[in-house]
Amino acid sequence: MSHKPGLNNCAGKSAVILISGRGSNLLALLNADLGNCQIAAVISNKPSAEGLNIATRNGIPTHVLNHRDYADRESFDTALASEIDQYQPDLVILAGFMRILTTDFVTHYQGRLINIHPSLLPAYSGLNTHERALNDGVKIHGCTVHFVTPELDHGPIIIQAAVAVLMDDTAATLEARVLREEHRIYPQAVRWFCSGDLSLDANGKVALDRPKQPGATLISPVLE
Repeated sequence: MSHKPGLNNCAGKSAVILISGRGSNLLALLNADLGNCQIAAVISNKPSAEGLNIATRNGIPTHVLNHRDYADRESFDTALASEIDQYQPDLVILAGFMRILTTDFVTHYQGRLINIHPSLLPAYSGLNTHERALNDGVKIHGCTVHFVTPELDHGPIIIQAAVAVLMDDTAATLEARVLREEHRIYPQAVRWFCSGDLSLDANGKVALDRPKQPGATLISPVLE
């Protein structure tokens, strides 16, 4: 499956978004002010991903590379990189892309591959983050945007948002509250990158050219 409207010659940075499912963060990015960033294409490893319809309705080129059509992870990632590189993006955005990427793929996009994860990394890497947070009885949970490295969910952190865990929370209610914050911080990270304010330094640390911010505290449960 491939949908390619006419070439867009808008000036600025470009990004390719990778998805596997409903496209919640994709939609948030498309609805946000991304500054000078143009979404060049959306690629999914699942033909049934609802996010493809979201992209099409917004006039964004879409592609499907079904990972089941490839013999192994390496061959899929090679084909995926080839599809991405035809757009020569400045940034590759993982938005619910449920694939563990090979080291060669990650290295190819080093410093320009970002992901959002539904926990306050480095806590709760991997799956079922909300259930695990509730089982552990943590009082603060959240989400993280980070650069991707070969170690799963452990790349340099760009921005995080924290929410209080409420006494009557279920995994579903906690997920919904965290998701609202994901939709706020992911566009911010993209804006910073595309404006040139965000990068990785020579030591692999996040460099963010922003004014010094005032401190803030989240206490949960609240003090009485």
